[in-house]
Formats: sequence, C-alpha cells, structure tokens
Amino acid sequence: MVQHVFERVRRSSYLSDVFIATDDDRVAEAVRGFKGKVIKTSSEHPSGTDRVAEIAERMEVDLVVNVQGDEPLVDAKAIDEALECFTRPEAVDIATLALPITEARDILDPNVVKVYIDSYGYATFFSRSPLFSLELKKQGKVRHYQLLAYRHVGLYAYRREVLLALASLPPTEVEKMDRLEQFRALEHGYRIRVVETNYPSYGVDTPKDLEKVNTVMAGTSS
Repeated sequence: MVQHVFERVRRSSYLSDVFIATDDDRVAEAVRGFKGKVIKTSSEHPSGTDRVAEIAERMEVDLVVNVQGDEPLVDAKAIDEALECFTRPEAVDIATLALPITEARDILDPNVVKVYIDSYGYATFFSRSPLFSLELKKQGKVRHYQLLAYRHVGLYAYRREVLLALASLPPTEVEKMDRLEQFRALEHGYRIRVVETNYPSYGVDTPKDLEKVNTVMAGTSS
C-alpha cells in the first residue's frame, strides 16, 4: 500500500522530492525494498502533522504536502490541484481536498470524514458523523434532507512556517476526542482551503475498505 502511495505521489508536477516518514522499522525496510526514500521519526508524535513537521524542520522548503500512507488511490493530479492554491493571489496557509458524497452510506460511516465548506471555499467543520439531518412530511410522505457535505481526502498542503507553528501547539481537546488533527488548525485560527477534486481517493481504514480499493485497482488495470 505504501509503495502505491509513493509511486502515485511522485508523479506530481509540483513536488521536488518525496519521502516516507515512519517510526516503524518494518515499514522502513519495506520502503528501502522498493528503492523509496525513508526517514525515521520519533514514535511520540500524536498525529501525522507532527511527524511531517519533524522532517520539515530539517529542510529548507516553501511548501510541504502530507499524504497519508493509507490512500493508495491518490492521484498526482489531485495533489497538483491542492498546490495550485498557493499560486493564486489569496493568501493560503493550508489546503486540502474533498469529493462530493454520492453514496448515502458514506454519510453515516464514521470512517468517512465529512467536511463542511463555507461560501468562500474554506472548511468550517469536520466530522465523522452527519451533523444535520432534517425530515419534512409532505403529501403523506417523509422526505429526507441532508446538509451538503463533502468527503474529506486525507491530504494536506502547508506553508512550512504554518506547519511548524502547528506542531509547536499541543493537541486540542476536540482533536483528541474525534482523532481529527485538522481541528488543531481550526481552533487556533488557521483557515483551511478546501479544493473540490474529481479524482477519487479512498483511505483504507477497515478490511472492507481494502476490499473496495482492490476492486477499483483490478478494474483500472484490466
């Protein structure tokens, strides 16, 4: 899975280099096996943001992209879409990706993180649960209305100085409760630009997720 992510990420037009950060010797050995670049990090990091920040602190770079290792379907073009935000006049500190939710079961699935976006394209809230549901009775039938939300894709692009600033802050209570590191940024006043992409990616959190990804990959290669 890590090799799939690595090979897809390095196709990005904007990235100058790709490293795999891990505190696990087994992962590091596997990465060396397929000639990837690996950097061992501390085992004390509470989130991927903190792990990536440890590496960014050692490097002189402008932007840092954190792609989670459980996103084997991530598309390099989607990464480019996120990074293009930083080329525009508006000041962007953090960018991420989202997909429209097309399956009702995703709304209720706690492994599918939902992101709610304001009129300017910035995240207002993230949730593992549906936040708003409304039932209206009309002509004897019940119609269900769900507030529009998007499926969050596990990818973040940061300005290096913002990433290091976030890593210097302790995890917030909401971040720890929901296991969503993006709350640290929101709760400390950083805005997260959300880019809607047409390139689907699905994180592998459960055996069922792995089965779905394998099916998608088999269909792509056939």
